[in-house]
Amino acid sequence: MLAAGRLVAFPTETVYGLGGDATCDRAVAAIFEAKGRPSFNPLIAHVASVAHAAALVEMNAAAHRLARLFWPGPLTLVLPRHPQSPVSLLASAGLDSIAVRMPDHPVALALIAAAGRPLAAPSANRSGAVSPTTADHVARCLGGRVSTILDGGRCRVGVESTVVDLTGPCPVLLRPGGVAVEALEAALGAALLRSTDSPDAPRSPGQLDSHYAPSLPVRLNATEAKAGEALLGFGPLPPGAAAASLNLSPTGDLEEAAANLFAMLRALDRPERAGIAVMAIPGHGLGLAINDRLRRAAAPRGR
Repeated sequence: MLAAGRLVAFPTETVYGLGGDATCDRAVAAIFEAKGRPSFNPLIAHVASVAHAAALVEMNAAAHRLARLFWPGPLTLVLPRHPQSPVSLLASAGLDSIAVRMPDHPVALALIAAAGRPLAAPSANRSGAVSPTTADHVARCLGGRVSTILDGGRCRVGVESTVVDLTGPCPVLLRPGGVAVEALEAALGAALLRSTDSPDAPRSPGQLDSHYAPSLPVRLNATEAKAGEALLGFGPLPPGAAAASLNLSPTGDLEEAAANLFAMLRALDRPERAGIAVMAIPGHGLGLAINDRLRRAAAPRGR
């Protein structure tokens, strides 16, 4: 299917990806069409080895160090395009850089290796919607837009990869995610700068202002649910919490909360409710990624 330019949804440790041949313009265009995704939002090229990545991008010393420590895993590196890189310019939104990642899931790695080519694979959902962490989420969201779905069970990490731009003199955090910023800074021996990219011309997926959004409005840093709202909790729930409540982690475990985030947002996103109130999440470690996704979910719609 991939060799024929068709789309295959597959599991990774972060979320399910909507995979297509990253070297084929038509396959990449089919991904954009299936997702309803803005063409200026670049895609990540998924690889099965560091050597595979080095054929697509120019790996510098920092890239080799981070790949050695965190690949396979939830880390995406944005690097200069290799002069002979076969990746479609459409996949990189016409930029002179490419985002690459080696996922930490046996099904994903086996599929990429069998395909013998990098796979462009954004999250397997309609653009801007809540990311899928089970095969059922993919089926309900994309239906006939994907040729087949490989069911690898529930995703272990549950939030997308951390994205680091290594194209300049200093590393830049483009998106917090499954690898904690503190771990990356310790590995690099330097602080990560924060991106100043415009959301209308991002260098990485997941930088649009409104993204990862359920259909209901999302209210952040809530202490309780208002009338008609569902409550998404973290840690102990307030007394008398509504029946329409779910808890990301009753014990306040950020790893558990990240794994539950998208599935619980989907479960609470019901038309009979007025909105989703979300309790405060600490801003360290994986909490940085969780809060990033929640902020984008709560952003004004229409971008």
